[in-house]
Amino acid sequence: MARGKVQMKKIENPVHRQVTFCKRRAGLLKKAKELSVLCDADIGIFIFSSHGKLFELATKGNMQGLIERYMKMKPTRVSQADQAVETQTLDAKKEINLLKQEIEILQKGLRYMFGGGDGTMTLDELQVLEKHLEVWIYHVRSAKMDVLFQEIQLLRNSEGILTAANKYLQDKIIEENIGVTNITPMASDNPYPLTIPDDDIFQI
Repeated sequence: MARGKVQMKKIENPVHRQVTFCKRRAGLLKKAKELSVLCDADIGIFIFSSHGKLFELATKGNMQGLIERYMKMKPTRVSQADQAVETQTLDAKKEINLLKQEIEILQKGLRYMFGGGDGTMTLDELQVLEKHLEVWIYHVRSAKMDVLFQEIQLLRNSEGILTAANKYLQDKIIEENIGVTNITPMASDNPYPLTIPDDDIFQI
């Protein structure tokens, strides 16, 4: 029979809680010993019960030796993390400085082109300005082509609508012409049509 899923919350019954603690503690220590033997690993475990009682396990040597090894390794880890953060900070500062230089060159180039600049620009500054102008021209042309394409699509749609409307009107005209052509004079069943003598027309 499968065991039910254990809910991860505090066991309120103190007896059940103590029994569970003993079983789980023994299982944890057993797994740690197996891991140490199978993988040749140094493992240290501290366990404090709810009553403050300490349980510990050092698979090789003693706990003090493991703690000393841990304290020796901890500064190295911290220094490596600090070094990584410092490297990222330097990279960010370098990128910010490059962006500032490019912005200054672009502002100077704009002032130079519109006649508000002081002095002349160096060859490097002109090359940077040329590169950015080429990028701007590319984006402007791309935006222009997109707008033209949209306008062409609108014109094509309008042309299709007008063509359909024109065809509809032509079909209606053809139908009306056919209807008029098919009309025949009404035949009279009266063998004696109404006639008015000419003399009566002018008689007062």
